[in-house]
Amino acid sequence: MTALLRGYLRPYTLRVTAVLILLLLQAVANLYLPSLNADIINNGVLLGRTDYIMRTGGVMLLITLLVSVGAVIGVYYGAGVAMAFGRDVRAALFRRVESFSLREVNTFGAPSLITRNTNDVQQLQVFLVMALTMMISAPITMVGGIIMALREDVRLSGLLLVVVPVMAAVIGSLVWRAVPLFRTMQGRVDRVNQVTRETLTGIRVVRAFVRTSHEEQRFADANADLTRATLTVNRLFALMFPSLMLIMNLSSVAIIWFGGSLVDSGKMPIGNLTAFLAYLMQILFSVMMATFMVVMVPRAQASAERIQAVLTTEPVIRDPELPTQHDGVATSLGATVEFRDVEFRYPGAEEAVLHDINLTLPPGRTTAIVGGTGAGKTTLINLIPRLYDVTGGAVLLDGVDVRQLPQEHLWSRIGLVPQKSFLFTGSVADNVRFGDGEAAEQDVWSALRVAQAEGFVSELPDGLGAKIDQGGANVSGGQRQRLAIARAVAKRPALYLLDDSFSALDFATDARLRAALREHTREATVVIVAQRVSTVMHADQIVVLDLGTVVGVGTHEELMTDCETYREIVLSQLSQDDVA
Repeated sequence: MTALLRGYLRPYTLRVTAVLILLLLQAVANLYLPSLNADIINNGVLLGRTDYIMRTGGVMLLITLLVSVGAVIGVYYGAGVAMAFGRDVRAALFRRVESFSLREVNTFGAPSLITRNTNDVQQLQVFLVMALTMMISAPITMVGGIIMALREDVRLSGLLLVVVPVMAAVIGSLVWRAVPLFRTMQGRVDRVNQVTRETLTGIRVVRAFVRTSHEEQRFADANADLTRATLTVNRLFALMFPSLMLIMNLSSVAIIWFGGSLVDSGKMPIGNLTAFLAYLMQILFSVMMATFMVVMVPRAQASAERIQAVLTTEPVIRDPELPTQHDGVATSLGATVEFRDVEFRYPGAEEAVLHDINLTLPPGRTTAIVGGTGAGKTTLINLIPRLYDVTGGAVLLDGVDVRQLPQEHLWSRIGLVPQKSFLFTGSVADNVRFGDGEAAEQDVWSALRVAQAEGFVSELPDGLGAKIDQGGANVSGGQRQRLAIARAVAKRPALYLLDDSFSALDFATDARLRAALREHTREATVVIVAQRVSTVMHADQIVVLDLGTVVGVGTHEELMTDCETYREIVLSQLSQDDVA
């Protein structure tokens, strides 16, 4: 936690220094006030000197006013530093997660990453606010209070040798038990977020299968686990404050008892006794403030560790130290993709998902990839934009290994339509322009026309300005797919990767879209992953995958003759007459 705070508070060193100076002055002033109060009693009240009481009392009022103003300024700047710290950490977390490959995202999990960027950062912000307003002043006040108490009476100060260690022992034992509990709490917050996210995302499936009660029970279990962990922590600290108050009150009684005897014997002025009692209260309240902060330290420490785990995780897929700048990749209208002896296995998997893949995807031609469920079709095209990196062999773009290219350089050449089409909150135009923010309105309409989306978009009340909900929830599956295709078309990439992007379209729309896309992408490289035979049978080249290996490459007619796997796929969807 110290490294995290030090790293992200460095830009605010001057503000933090100003807050510390104000806290120091405030603590010194608070320590000076009981001494003035003792003087009023000893030299004013007991001697009947009204002028001395008024003069010294005026000084006390002035000091109190200055302390109040300083406290307001200190809290203002302290809160500002804490909020700026939270802003910077959230931004750093977001940037780091943006650089993650799918492997790191899957390792942490989306619900946990969300919790770390919200709840965990908030815990650190609250801790920092309290630290800049209480934690710093507590030790200053405690040390100063002990010094001032010794000045008043050394004999009574001997009680501090008993009181402070007892309080420290109580606090230490509670904190020792609390640290693992706070780590458990944060993990259970992750679990609540995970269940909530899954239920909301899959609400249609939950209702369709009448599993509402089951999901309610899942949430209830996760919520109960979090509640039990929180109650355990709260019960633990519920014992602490009554214990500390008991120690404080017994200490006050002891001071008055022994101090009263000293006053009665004339060995100690009564003003000094009141000052000593005030210093004792300051010392013990400082310990209580430190205790309050100690309550927050374990949870802040747990949150800091979780944040650091993300910030210190280096993505396995990153730009090369000496990237290759390839003019052909930068300027060509098409792109030649080559797979050389490619092998890929997921982390921890015993067997490779893909092996011995040798393929060439030429520019100006459409390549279709087909195969049974689990054959590795999506995994294969995910290797091109480096959503995953090969574990053996190489993927080349225009003769250059994609691992030697800057990632943004690589991505700028690719228009990807993923298997699950996703739209962002905003307008239709915003989503189509996502790949090319400078696209003119006529270019947007042209992309929609190619994607066969012009008709339904023009019928929307606001046309291109029509609002799209998060994930495209307010449009149908087919409309969502067509808008996702239009987004890729508007980018005008050299390489189109269409991963089962026609599955929600009817046959007529599918045929029109493929015809328009072929006309629009004459010089580009088009890769289509599909289950529907009618979508791929007119492709220039068809690649057949089976159990992670290529079992056939050719045209529809060639594969019907030479590839048994392809023939089985075709005949499972079309009759002999349709094939003929």
